Amino acid sequence: MKSSTIFLTGFMTSGKSTLGPILANVLGYSFIDLDDEIVDDEECSIDEIFAKKGEGYFREIESKKLRELGRINKCILSLGGGAVINNSNVEFIKKQGLLIYLKSSPDVIYNRIKNKLDRPLFKDLVEKKSPREDFIKRISGMLKSREKYYKQAHVTVNTDDHNIGRTIDFLANKIKKMLNEENKS
Repeated sequence: MKSSTIFLTGFMTSGKSTLGPILANVLGYSFIDLDDEIVDDEECSIDEIFAKKGEGYFREIESKKLRELGRINKCILSLGGGAVINNSNVEFIKKQGLLIYLKSSPDVIYNRIKNKLDRPLFKDLVEKKSPREDFIKRISGMLKSREKYYKQAHVTVNTDDHNIGRTIDFLANKIKKMLNEENKS
């Protein structure tokens, strides 16, 4: 394992974009949000990319951008929720650095996305004002299908009832310990 890059993964709204910049600051790393970079390159939102060109196109450019940005030294790279559902992406990430999984439960995810129209995979449920059960069913199904990828993370931390300060302290200490151990070998 090479640790020049720290990759944050987790389901949408798990805290990657919130915790990532703070963790980067604590560690003295730069922070990059993969989705933001794709939006800048494509000059349209993720929602628009999905609507106009489809999820397949999005996943293709996501993988390409991941390989470009994942080589930046001393960087925390926040991945989109589905970036790890590709085996070659996971292999690249694990060779390139540390993978951290920010885990959230379906109930917490539901509470965070139930009114958001900028989440393409849930936009239909939000627009139809679907019942909670419909959201939970979809979230649970997606989490289950991604579980084998998320389980490959070097570190997992639950962000449901997260105190941001404690979560950052935990992650910073864990990362520093892992990097020190790596440097000794």
